[in-house]
Amino acid sequence: MVVQNCSDSGIAGCSFSIHPMSDGFVEIITAALANVDTSKVWMDTDDVTTTVRGRLTHVFDVTKSIYIQAAKTGEHVAFEATYSLGCPGDSAGDVYMAEDDIPVNSPQVSDIKQPAAAKFSLYPLGGGNYMDVIMEQIEAMKKHVDVSHAHYSTRLDGESVKIFDGLEQVFNATVDGGSSHTVMTVSISANSPSTKGVGEHE
Repeated sequence: MVVQNCSDSGIAGCSFSIHPMSDGFVEIITAALANVDTSKVWMDTDDVTTTVRGRLTHVFDVTKSIYIQAAKTGEHVAFEATYSLGCPGDSAGDVYMAEDDIPVNSPQVSDIKQPAAAKFSLYPLGGGNYMDVIMEQIEAMKKHVDVSHAHYSTRLDGESVKIFDGLEQVFNATVDGGSSHTVMTVSISANSPSTKGVGEHE
């Protein structure tokens, strides 16, 4: 039996898909990519998802910026992502870990007002009192956005920048708290034509 240990390389990764609900989806995606500096991450796109890898701060910086650049068009844009750090066997691409911790895209998107709704689920793997960790980080999100219950996830409502910044801080806090392999799944929607009030829960 092969035993896999969680990686201590510090490499974070995100596999994501972005879906503009528009006939001009190609132009929206390509324009968003053109407006985002991806020089501090490794990135690859196939017919299913785009994968971004590098320092956690740059992975969040790039994915946040791509989403906001697409959503600011006013079109309904959805985003599905899985963030991970400490994945067993994750060792390639260490060259990107030599970069500094300064996010290059944040100044371009920090002032963009783009309300969004999101759902996230946090998975601190590798043992421990994981439910205590999860509940603590859900509580921490309340400093950034409105938080409410959803089945199998937690709902967030607020500005896109604050949603992503809160998710990054929660992820970092989980790692710093001792999670040897941390995974977070995220779904975000902006400019949805759905009826207002869909964020209300029983």
